Amino acid sequence: MQENRYDCVIIGAGPGGLQAAIHLARYNRKVLLIDHGGGRTRHALHIENYLGLELTSGKELVDTGIRQIKSFGAEFRREHVASVRAENGFTVITEKSQYQAPYVIVSVGAVEHPPKIKGMNRFFSRTVFTCVDCDGYRTTGKKLAILGDSLDAMRLAFAMRQMFTPDITLILPAGLMPDDHAELLAEDGIAFWVGNPQEFLGDTVLTGVKLADGQEIACEVVMLSYDYTLNDSCLVGLDLARDGNGTQLSTDPGCETSVKNLFALGALKAGKAQAIIAAGQGAMVGIEINHRLLEL
Repeated sequence: MQENRYDCVIIGAGPGGLQAAIHLARYNRKVLLIDHGGGRTRHALHIENYLGLELTSGKELVDTGIRQIKSFGAEFRREHVASVRAENGFTVITEKSQYQAPYVIVSVGAVEHPPKIKGMNRFFSRTVFTCVDCDGYRTTGKKLAILGDSLDAMRLAFAMRQMFTPDITLILPAGLMPDDHAELLAEDGIAFWVGNPQEFLGDTVLTGVKLADGQEIACEVVMLSYDYTLNDSCLVGLDLARDGNGTQLSTDPGCETSVKNLFALGALKAGKAQAIIAAGQGAMVGIEINHRLLEL
């Protein structure tokens, strides 16, 4: 149907998708942005490394972006994208409808998988963090506990000590840490405990982490180091090249995937995932798509 045909369909209302929509809508292109809600950016309470914004929340940033794209004429729909088909352009299929466009931008991000720890919701994004680049600064000079499930957490501990605080306790499950690695931690003054986190302690202020064996580790802030998965289930039917570990999408310098005219932004693609980086990618892709439309 003609009303379901667009110049570009954008999936995901993160900073990248929103910025691309702003650029394309300001070229008076017919743009549809589809988002199912949620996302790591929306859940961030403190964004303070974004040029021009001294401090904002992810919710404020995203909500402002949605108002902006609407003000320039882009359409916004709250739907879940089930799949994307690449046939004579693209067909984006949701639970409500189907949309066609010669270009698709995917900016759906990732979801983290920390263990279930009592009190997580009370402190998450306040004093319990997941991103060093986003929130490492907020641990400066504080008593820090690092929780993880791989030796990546140990490397994180050394990095945090160099940048933010010397008062660090690393907590890992049994069987992960070789003896010589534990000695390296001790040489740098990083405390190490073996155990499984069970509860974050404190009512309104974080005071510590309780392990399954009852041991309590005092801390003021926590950095989590666990695995994540991409929100890319809608792309399963496409033959997309991935990076060396088979996770993130491989793209060219312009964020175009191995499927021509399909672009990936932010955490989906190999590289650093930050709100301001994704927004820059969105601006670049929006300009590029407009140039290609001018050549049609």
